Amino acid sequence: MPYYLFKILPDRRMEKLAEHTAFREASSQAKALRREIPQGEDYRVKVIFAPTEDEARFVLSQPRTLEPITGDEW
Repeated sequence: MPYYLFKILPDRRMEKLAEHTAFREASSQAKALRREIPQGEDYRVKVIFAPTEDEARFVLSQPRTLEPITGDEW
């Protein structure tokens, strides 16, 4: 499965930036792109591992919910 790099805009629109077969290359490019975000620009660069671009977009579009941690789970 490939690693996809996406630019996520504040209105939740996504632009595919790249696709890699190895995590190391995807991660390195994402870090470089994050360092190069111009001041005043409001977007994020995300890496996701998915079978297809459509599935990657679907996963990134889902809101993340975090369950509260209770003492029993530590």
